[in-house]
Amino acid sequence: MTEYNLGMNQFRFHLPVTVNYGDIDAQWHVNNKVFLTYLESARFQYLVEVGLFDESSFLDLPFIVADVHVRYLIPIELSDQVVVSVGVTRIGIKSLVLEYVISTPDESRIFAAAETVMVTYDYHSKTSLPVNAEIRQRISDYEGRSF
Repeated sequence: MTEYNLGMNQFRFHLPVTVNYGDIDAQWHVNNKVFLTYLESARFQYLVEVGLFDESSFLDLPFIVADVHVRYLIPIELSDQVVVSVGVTRIGIKSLVLEYVISTPDESRIFAAAETVMVTYDYHSKTSLPVNAEIRQRISDYEGRSF
């Protein structure tokens, strides 16, 4: 997993997340599995923002999760305000890496850092595919750098 520059958020996309009572476990903080739901919500909204998912058919989503790493740093409590920041940091032949920071809106507290490896995937044929030029260009345009 990448070493994160946790003091300086490099991401353009930020999703505020509401901490719900049901997210809390017996220790009175957000359960570790819920962090994955927060990442998933940010990932989908990022893909919509970049123009890679139109929210109409999950079978047309161009990626499948291949690997997830979460570094839990401090607990999230029910009263915390939370934002998930996300961006693509690498694009390979058939995959890309999304990195995340889960923090307070002012980044005074970093709750977690994470990454997902996403494989370009066709759900109809159930096969992986190379990252096509359109995906690469949309991400490059959004992120403001070439991949």
